[in-house]
Amino acid sequence: MMSRNTFDRADAASQIGLTRDFAMQRLITAAIVVSSVLVTAAQADQAVTRAVVDGQGPGWRDVTGDDFLNVNCADDTWTWKDGVAYCTGQPVGVIRSKKILTNFELVLQWRHMRPAGNSGVFVWTSEASLKPLKPGQLPHGIEVQVLDLGYETRYEKQTGKKADWFTSHGDVFPVGESKMKPFPPVAPNGRRSFPSKRLVRDVTLWNHYYIRAINGEVRLWVNGEEVSGGTACDPKSGFLCLESEGSPVEFRNLRLRELP
Repeated sequence: MMSRNTFDRADAASQIGLTRDFAMQRLITAAIVVSSVLVTAAQADQAVTRAVVDGQGPGWRDVTGDDFLNVNCADDTWTWKDGVAYCTGQPVGVIRSKKILTNFELVLQWRHMRPAGNSGVFVWTSEASLKPLKPGQLPHGIEVQVLDLGYETRYEKQTGKKADWFTSHGDVFPVGESKMKPFPPVAPNGRRSFPSKRLVRDVTLWNHYYIRAINGEVRLWVNGEEVSGGTACDPKSGFLCLESEGSPVEFRNLRLRELP
């Protein structure tokens, strides 16, 4: 679709002496550019990663295994190869970033390899809660949930209860002594921010997360759309952690940009 500004520019060009043929050439060129943009947008909509923020541009960098330290996992729980982090899920535990982060953006893709898989990304994990961790334990911090869709189904089948206190689509919530004021919709216990849309894909399919953590506020985009988050986080600075929680999970294309 041609914009009004494009026609205005063409009219102005003719008024200052450009030939009609040259003005028409400019219009045709503009139409080609617009068509190219529309095609690119259509292709992007069909791609696995639909988020506008793709981790490219000034300040963004790759996040690899060299950026993390093992906290309470086994030596073989996490392996990194060709930009992909493979986690066995055993034992329950975390790896943490070498650096303490305050304001940052993070993009990543993840997928579970078995139905009902469980994992997560911890932002602003407190150093005090990491020191005493034993295998099987998790730290305090703000967690961005990474669940397979089958987790809700299994929970309801095993308990006979409705899964009304969590979802598999990107909950954001404080763990342990951490605090957060969740964005609505809010879980019945008042602690979790439930996703406004259910966008997570099924087991073995890649999902895209864009996480923005700035000035005590966390926001999560799932597969291209903002769905959950919270503000008034405490702490609002700490380590970035990837979680092992009982089932194989993979992460790839991790990109980080630290902000002032």
